[in-house]
Amino acid sequence: MLIGAVIAGIFFGLYFTLVGLGLNLVFGVMRIVNLAHGDVLMLGGVAAWALFTSLGLHPMVSAILVLVVFLVAGLPLYYAVVPRLLRSRDSEMLSLILFFGLSQMIEAMTTISIGATERSLPPRLMGIGPIIIFGTRLPKAWFYSAAASAIAVLAVYFYLYRTRLGTLTRAVMVSRDEALATGIDVNKVSAVAFGISLALAGIAGVFAPFIMGSITPNMGVAINLTAFAVIVVGTLGNPLGTLLGGIIYGVSLMLMQTYLSSWANLLPNLLLIGVLLIRPEGILGRKVRRA
Repeated sequence: MLIGAVIAGIFFGLYFTLVGLGLNLVFGVMRIVNLAHGDVLMLGGVAAWALFTSLGLHPMVSAILVLVVFLVAGLPLYYAVVPRLLRSRDSEMLSLILFFGLSQMIEAMTTISIGATERSLPPRLMGIGPIIIFGTRLPKAWFYSAAASAIAVLAVYFYLYRTRLGTLTRAVMVSRDEALATGIDVNKVSAVAFGISLALAGIAGVFAPFIMGSITPNMGVAINLTAFAVIVVGTLGNPLGTLLGGIIYGVSLMLMQTYLSSWANLLPNLLLIGVLLIRPEGILGRKVRRA
């Protein structure tokens, strides 16, 4: 049971790495909290469901379409909202208010459009039969979602450390004011990061009906809570640290569901409280000395 819980937790945690990756990227680059992140993920799931029911598109094809559409949509959304937000005296607090309003608007519009009932996709779309790893039987959807997460992490790593735009992005993450002073087009860099964040959330949403069983218009709040737990554990503002946070969350969740199932729903709260009390800077975070 222990080995099975750990293996299942790793695969489950890789999915939640994908869930939190975009949220952590936005905070690292812009120091704003996107409370609409979970609702964007929900829209990705709704898009996959709509494309399958109306056009019969396989979720893997939908994931590619969602990636492109959400990436492109993120650019004008950034320029419409974020620059004004960052010019304020307290952009972090205002971001909470603004994106909370956006979250409520997305939830309301989705409820009006498709109703409040649960939507799901046939599990057979991801293949019939389980995958057996070290004697542990896992749904094939878990394997594909973990593979998508691994590809996303590698793509973000390549973007940040192997491209010129990624170098500029890391400069903005270190100090937005200094990057602006050196002539970096901060808005361009931030807009691309914002678009990538929405695209990552959308792809996670495509797999949500298979991992979570179904999607509903009001699932955004629960997704945000879990995503915050993942990125705080892995270090807030460090996108690649999300991988460690996701795996820790997934393994912890599976262990609790195996041995303390009645406490499993409290895990995100327990992780947040524990990390904030013991190591507020996150597992991979470094303490800052101030003179």
